[in-house]
Amino acid sequence: MFNLNRFINQYVTKRSSSMFYPDIESHKETLLSKIQEKTVLVIGGAGSIGSSFIKAILPFKPATLVVVDTNENALAELTRDLRSTKGIYVPDDYIPYPMDFASPVFEKMFRSRGGFDIVGNFSAHKHVRSEKDIYSVEALLQNNVLHAKLLLDLLSEFPPEEYFCVSTDKAANPVNIMGASKRIMEDVIFSYSDKFPVKTARFANVAFSNGSLPAGFIARIQKLQPLSAPSDVRRYFVSPEESGQICLLSCILGENRAIFFPKLEEAQMMTFDGIGTELLKAHGYEVLECSSDEEAIEKAENLKNGSNLYPVHYSASDTSGEKPFEEFVTDTETADMNRFSSLGVITGKNIPDKSRVKKLFKELNAEFEKREATKEEVVRIMKDYLPNFEHIETGKSLDSKM
Repeated sequence: MFNLNRFINQYVTKRSSSMFYPDIESHKETLLSKIQEKTVLVIGGAGSIGSSFIKAILPFKPATLVVVDTNENALAELTRDLRSTKGIYVPDDYIPYPMDFASPVFEKMFRSRGGFDIVGNFSAHKHVRSEKDIYSVEALLQNNVLHAKLLLDLLSEFPPEEYFCVSTDKAANPVNIMGASKRIMEDVIFSYSDKFPVKTARFANVAFSNGSLPAGFIARIQKLQPLSAPSDVRRYFVSPEESGQICLLSCILGENRAIFFPKLEEAQMMTFDGIGTELLKAHGYEVLECSSDEEAIEKAENLKNGSNLYPVHYSASDTSGEKPFEEFVTDTETADMNRFSSLGVITGKNIPDKSRVKKLFKELNAEFEKREATKEEVVRIMKDYLPNFEHIETGKSLDSKM
């Protein structure tokens, strides 16, 4: 019987257990003292990383857990999962709210509780495919950057003991708008670091997370549809469990303006076509390589008749915003590699120039207010703020492929 967690350990992360267990164990008492009996708010908590963060923090017994997410169905499943798991601690004051963190009703709820001790924000557009056109770009930047300021302004009135907002490896030397938005997000939250402690983490792809290409492989296999993947893109991967743990360690143990990242070597990168091939083998199939999406779709019809040959189309990446591999640290940043056994920490980040951040927000809002706003102008505005933002534009989106 196929076991996804076992498959991830064996073929994707190639680790039999979490790489972060040693750091969690060695800092268990500190984690307990900083979490036990505290009030916790998790925004975007029904997603892959947010829900993993919740499972990582619950063993340390917070008094309150409020989870906010716009996905009502995912919130329901999160609650069922927590209530159905043997031995897991769920505080009496546990409330999942299906709402937008930028909405007036969220502000009412937040103010009624007088804020929270620990706040983790996992609400984000995380896909490179989210930069299709000006409308998708605006939605991405509203969620990842502009609405984040609304939350930070609210937190300034009720300063938390710890604030964490998830970043991405794509924020280091970004080539897509999503990655650049997260790099800007780092500056936005750091600009509030004189009001309360802020921390973040850049980390690898979360194996089989919601909406990811590997998760799509499973959906395709269930529907007997062909697989498609880039053959020239390498990525770092962490397991779903590890994704929550790195956020926990960063949120609770990180110093103000710290950026955490996993200690992973280049040799540990995986390709998506490699994952797809191993996944098909684990399901008892042989791989049938095709030269196009159309050929793979046509030959997939044979699967319905019991064929053991599974059609795939592996090809070089030709879509906007993709680079061959990601990185965690730029050559202008300093990383402490000694504090934790499994984590590096980017240190020495200063409070960003608030006037530049304010100017960026003004220019983005002005552009989005135009009737004829353009993606090209948004990229120009972002490049002015991030000189190392080298946007890769091919005119082709991932939505044009399987």
